[in-house]
Amino acid sequence: MTLERIPAAQPLIGEEEIEAVGAVMRSGMLAQGPQVAAFEEEFAAVLVPGTSAVAVNSGTSALHLGLLAAGIGPGDEVIVPSFTFAATANSVALSGATPVFADIDEDSFCLDPACVEAAITQRTTAIMPVHLYGHPAAMENIGRIAKRHGLMVFEDAAQAHGASLNGKPVGSFGSFGAFSLYPTKNMTSGEGGMVTTTDAELARRVRLLRNQGMERRYANELIGFNNRMTDIHAAIGRVQLKKIEAWTQLRRKNAAFFDENLHGVITPPLARGARHVYHQYTIRIPDLDRERFMRALREEWGIDSGVYYPIPNHHLPSLEGFAPGLDLPVTHKAAREVVSLPVHPALSKADLERIVHAVNTLAKAGSQ
Repeated sequence: MTLERIPAAQPLIGEEEIEAVGAVMRSGMLAQGPQVAAFEEEFAAVLVPGTSAVAVNSGTSALHLGLLAAGIGPGDEVIVPSFTFAATANSVALSGATPVFADIDEDSFCLDPACVEAAITQRTTAIMPVHLYGHPAAMENIGRIAKRHGLMVFEDAAQAHGASLNGKPVGSFGSFGAFSLYPTKNMTSGEGGMVTTTDAELARRVRLLRNQGMERRYANELIGFNNRMTDIHAAIGRVQLKKIEAWTQLRRKNAAFFDENLHGVITPPLARGARHVYHQYTIRIPDLDRERFMRALREEWGIDSGVYYPIPNHHLPSLEGFAPGLDLPVTHKAAREVVSLPVHPALSKADLERIVHAVNTLAKAGSQ
C-alpha cells in the first residue's frame, strides 16, 4: 500500500483568503493601497506591538531596504551568521557593505555572542542575527555587545513570526526587524515582506525606498526601488494574520510531541525565556548517514524532510569572496548533521505518529 505523502511544508490557503483576493480584484485597486495600509497596522499590532510596520514585496527586500534606510553602505561591515539562507548576507552585499560571518551557538543555531564580539573590527557598523527556524537569537547578550561597541542591531526575523525572548517579540530588539511572507513561512501573503521599527524616520525612509523614493507622487526625494506590496498580497496576509496564533500553537504542540517521543536523534533545545515558533523542527543526526536517512523517510515512509542549510554562506560561490579561508566549526558541524522534519499545522495525529515511528526505527537501525 502506498502511503499518502507528508510534505515538509504546506501553505494553508482557505476560502477566506480566496474571497479576500476576489474582493480586491473586484474593487479595481490592485497595487499598493488601502489593503496594504491596513495590513501594516494589523501586522505590527498582532506580532510586534509598539512598532510601525512597512510592507514590501519580499523578505529580502525588507532586509535590503532596512539596511539602506539605516545608512548601511560601502565601507561598513555587518556581522551575520553563515548558517542561514543566502538572503541575509546578500542584502548586506547589495547595500554595498561587507558581510562578516560569525559562528553559531550549537543549541539554538543562532549567532554565538562570543563569536560576534570576536568578529568586531574598526569597520563594524552593525550586527544582524537571524532567528533561525523560529528560535529567537540571544538578543539581550547581542544588545549588550552592540552597546559596548557602539553598533546598531538589525534582526532577520524571516522565519520567526510571533517568536519572543523573555516576553519581548522578535522584530522589536533592533533598529529594525525584517519578516518574510513567502508561502512556506508560518504565515504568507503569497509573496511579500515586512519591516518593523520604532524609528519613525527609518520607517519613512523604507517607505520612500520601496516606492522609487517618493512619498508624494513625482516628488522623488531619493533614488529608490519598486519594492511595493500589492493589495492582492496584503489581502491574503490580513486573513492569515487572524490565524497565525492558532497555527503557532499547533506548531508548538507538534514540536512538543516530537520532543517527548523521538529517540536516537538530537532534538532542538530551547533557550531559557525563548518562545520558539517552529518554522522548522530541526534535529541533528551525527551518527547516521543523512542522505540514506532522508531517502528512507521519503521512499519507505512517505515523509518529506529538508536540510536547511547544506552549504554555509561563506562557502557559496556568490559569497565566498568575503571570507576566504574562514573556519566556522559549529556552522560546518550543523550543515553536516541537520535534518528538518515536518511540523506544520496541517499534520494529523496519525502523521505525527508516523513521523515518530519512522525516525525512531531508522535511528535504531542506523546505530546498530
